[in-house]
Amino acid sequence: MDTQMPPGATIFTDGLLDASVQHGVVRLTLGRLGADNKPVPAGLLVVPLVQLAGLTQGLGRLMQQIEAKIKESAPAPTDTPPDSFTFGGR
Repeated sequence: MDTQMPPGATIFTDGLLDASVQHGVVRLTLGRLGADNKPVPAGLLVVPLVQLAGLTQGLGRLMQQIEAKIKESAPAPTDTPPDSFTFGGR
């Protein structure tokens, strides 16, 4: 099984601009800040409605892991905080 993403699959987003559900499909318009500091569309994430709960639960677990890592690696007052870390042995 090929695990590489096709070119153009990476989208940077600052947040969610819009969401809709039609015919069992959730469409999430992702946004980013434009040059004038106003939100502009960055891409469209399309998820089957039956998969949305699993996706959001996965994101929730990721957030919990991030919060735990931040607490675990809390710097001493003179240290600089870590700017990156990994999960799953990577």
